[in-house]
Amino acid sequence: MSTTLHELHSHAERSWFEIAPLIDHTLLKPETTQEQIIQLCEEAARYRFACAFVNPTWAALAVSALAGTGVHVGAPVGFPLGATLATSKRTEALELVRLGVHDLDMVMNIGALKSGDRNTVLRDIEGVTEIAHDAGAIVKVILETCLLTIDEKIVACELAALARADFVKTSTGLSTAGATTDDVALMPGVVGSRAGVKASGGIRTVANVLAMIDAGANRIGTSSGVQIVAELGAR
Repeated sequence: MSTTLHELHSHAERSWFEIAPLIDHTLLKPETTQEQIIQLCEEAARYRFACAFVNPTWAALAVSALAGTGVHVGAPVGFPLGATLATSKRTEALELVRLGVHDLDMVMNIGALKSGDRNTVLRDIEGVTEIAHDAGAIVKVILETCLLTIDEKIVACELAALARADFVKTSTGLSTAGATTDDVALMPGVVGSRAGVKASGGIRTVANVLAMIDAGANRIGTSSGVQIVAELGAR
C-alpha cells in the first residue's frame, strides 16, 4: 500500500517535533541586535526548542521574552576561551542565574587541562556547578575538543562528570573546528549516565543533527534550528 500525503505530513511533523526539543537555538554573534534576540526567542517558543541561547548581555531580555512559555534561556560562561579566573566564572554564573538563566554553558580551563593541572580544571567546573545547581539551573562544560588529544578529551569528560556537570559539550563553534561524530561518540563512553552530551559547532542540516544523535548526542547547539526543523516539515 502506498503512503498517503497525510501520512507523509504526519511523519514529518512527528520528526521535527521530536528533534526540536533537543536543540539549543543559538545566536552569539557580537553584532546581534535587540530585535534579533526577540526574534530568536519567538522562534524558540514557536518550535519548542530546548532553549534560546544568547550572550550574557541579552540574558534579561531573553528571560523576559520567554516568560510563561516554558522554554529556557541559556548563556555562556567564560566564553569563548575559558581562560578567565575561576572567581570570574562564579560571578558570571551568579549573575546569570539571578537573571533567570537556566542553561549555563561554561568553557573549561583548556590551558590548565593541557598543562596537566587536573585540580584547577575540576575546581573551576565545580565553582559553576555548585552555583547553578543551588539555583535549579544546569551546566554544560565546553571542552573545545578540536584543541585536545584523545587522552585529554577523556580526562576532560571525567573531570566534568566528577564536578557534577549536567552535560559535556564539544565546542564553542569559534575555534579551529566544531563537533565531529568521532568526538561525540567518545564522550558517552566516559561520562555514561552521569552527564548528557551536547554537540555544537558546524551543525547546520538535518543530516548533521541525525549523525550527532546517532553518535550519542542528546542536545544540539546550532544557529540553524529554524532551517533544520523546516527541512523536517515544520512551518
